[in-house]
Amino acid sequence: MFSRRLPPDLAPNRLALRRAALPPLFDLTVSNPTRAGIAFPEGLLRPLADPRGLVYDPDPCGLPAARAAVADAWARPGRPVDPASIVLTASTSEAYALLFKLLCDPGEAVLVPVPSYPLFEHLAALEGVRAEPYRLEPGQGFQPALPAAPPPGAKAVVAVHPNNPTGTLLDAASGEALVAWCARHGLALVVDEVFLDYPLDPARVPRSFAGTREVLTFVLGGLSKSAGLPQLKLAWTLVSGPEAARARALEALAFAADSYLSVGTPVQAALAEILVASRPVREAILARCRAHLAALRAALAPLPGVSMVEPDGGWSVVLRYPAVVGGEELALALLEEDRVLVQPGWFYDLPGDGWLVVSLLPEPAHFAEGVSRLARRLARL
Repeated sequence: MFSRRLPPDLAPNRLALRRAALPPLFDLTVSNPTRAGIAFPEGLLRPLADPRGLVYDPDPCGLPAARAAVADAWARPGRPVDPASIVLTASTSEAYALLFKLLCDPGEAVLVPVPSYPLFEHLAALEGVRAEPYRLEPGQGFQPALPAAPPPGAKAVVAVHPNNPTGTLLDAASGEALVAWCARHGLALVVDEVFLDYPLDPARVPRSFAGTREVLTFVLGGLSKSAGLPQLKLAWTLVSGPEAARARALEALAFAADSYLSVGTPVQAALAEILVASRPVREAILARCRAHLAALRAALAPLPGVSMVEPDGGWSVVLRYPAVVGGEELALALLEEDRVLVQPGWFYDLPGDGWLVVSLLPEPAHFAEGVSRLARRLARL
């Protein structure tokens, strides 16, 4: 009766079942900024009451004023952004769905990074597309190891910059190699930059792929991460590349988006003000993540055999521990005996056992106690 685009087994895993029965006291998986004790400026959402929100006059790619606001936010000295190159969606997940529709016929493929957030396989399957993995090599700083040639039917490569959960940025050499590889094989490039606003090294300015000219490129961002406001449901895609391909892609995306018109008018009308007013939120999230990263580094330093993948950006950290117990078993023990919730590495397709993933976003007191309990558990290994 049901489509094979859906997973054959929708049952929750053991950790999810146990979490439902025994809620954690110290959740080190928090990724929702609205549930993390972040202070939001008073009146931040007041622009949603703009009277322009009472008029429905949709544009498939997004209202011109909203696209101009995104262009202003992404512009840098010497790197202007054309508002006409921007397409708004209700989420980055919807942006992926539109891009897979744009680039792939049913049965064709997109290459996706592994390890990474386990959403790509589902998004691709729901569009009738294959998600083909390419490895991010632990021994090479989780930089991509691309095959000599793409698999049959491949039409695009997805990169996450910085990656979730490793937090690693594509370095300059890897970024150039990725663009050249796509150009050589005629593939489009999709770069998810939702965490680019959160560089964890103050001395490092991360590079965006926006404006890439060599290949058809789609750069994704949104309010969920950049403003800490996932509930407003607005994301953006910046399209660049060879002019003919870019123009055709924008024309086709407008056609596809016109079939849904999913982005609400009030949030588009308010976008320019919200992007400015939410700067303190970004600053607070970044300051918290940097402080928590330093605290986590200090807590793990005395533990032999325990280390972390030093993240360049984002909200997550990958931990390495002696693989004397499986990741799921360790996560269950932490939940049941220490009341601490972490993610086992298999959730993100990290290779083998000996990996855990924690978030840098939790409220400070909860994070400190959760990390303390986690360190004690790891020390007993």
